[in-house]
Amino acid sequence: MGELVERVDERDRVLGVVDRAEAERRRWMHRIATTICRDPIGRILVLRRAEQHARFPGHYDVMVGGAVNVGESYEDAAARELAEELGADVPVRFMFKFLCLDGVGPVWFGVHEAVISQPLVPDASEIAWNAWLTELELREVVDRWPFVPGGREALRRYLVSGNEPARPRSAERSPRPAAMPPG
Repeated sequence: MGELVERVDERDRVLGVVDRAEAERRRWMHRIATTICRDPIGRILVLRRAEQHARFPGHYDVMVGGAVNVGESYEDAAARELAEELGADVPVRFMFKFLCLDGVGPVWFGVHEAVISQPLVPDASEIAWNAWLTELELREVVDRWPFVPGGREALRRYLVSGNEPARPRSAERSPRPAAMPPG
């Protein structure tokens, strides 16, 4: 058996323990903990998944995360995934959760927020590229670049929920992304 996750229902109540690959194959609901990262001036981290990534290779995302282990809380899983994928040991704050039906869904996404001021150490097996973009820059590319569907939905919910990152000073905004992805 591979990675074990908790199968949950439409109210996010645990039904039992299942293999994650089987849950995805049978489209059983399970939990994913994610984090949207900001820097101290409010920019949002955008990453491009590695080409060898099992889910959405080469796609862009604003979430760092993964499956919630059996018996683990969303918050603990989000902090663990943040450390594993970015080398960031910072507190995460739970923002909201939603049932995502796109992509490998249905999955419950527990969305967190973290402010990161330390240098990132991305796991190359997970992340091929990353950059900090302003909200304006991100809004300009989210529908142009191939984004992970759940990440796009989470970003929209995050921005309209009143939990927008602090706005950078106007001199730091630009009409197009300052750090365009390679290739």
